[in-house]
Amino acid sequence: MAAVTLPHRLGLLLVRKGAVAVGIAEGERLPVHKVDTRYVQGRTAAGGWSQQRFARRRDNQTKAALADAVELAVRLLLPAADRLDALIAGGDRRAVDTVLADRRLAPLAALRADRLLDVPEPRHAVLLAAVTAARAVRILVREPQPEGSR
Repeated sequence: MAAVTLPHRLGLLLVRKGAVAVGIAEGERLPVHKVDTRYVQGRTAAGGWSQQRFARRRDNQTKAALADAVELAVRLLLPAADRLDALIAGGDRRAVDTVLADRRLAPLAALRADRLLDVPEPRHAVLLAAVTAARAVRILVREPQPEGSR
């Protein structure tokens, strides 16, 4: 139980379609962090060729945003990978998986925790809240069943 109170060094990677937040938490502090956003066009009600053109544009904008997220993780998290206890990811699972699929981030992917934090659009305040959520410990309490109820 004492391991729960130790100040772990955690990498944080929060990714959604047009935003990324990256940080390194030391205990409850966040000494290294960066938040970045890119415009990704939303869905449109147009039909026909316009709809297909907007879908291609949206896909290209999403790919560019995720490429920026990879570069941010390479710049901030990768140099500290050997000193991290775990990598906690949050946001959109597909976007996180895409970022961590970059082969340069293999050392970080190996540190990835099983759970995925449910976070809104990554912003600085969301990243700060994710530090607390990443350190949270789930406890399952099971009541013993009476002898005759099995």
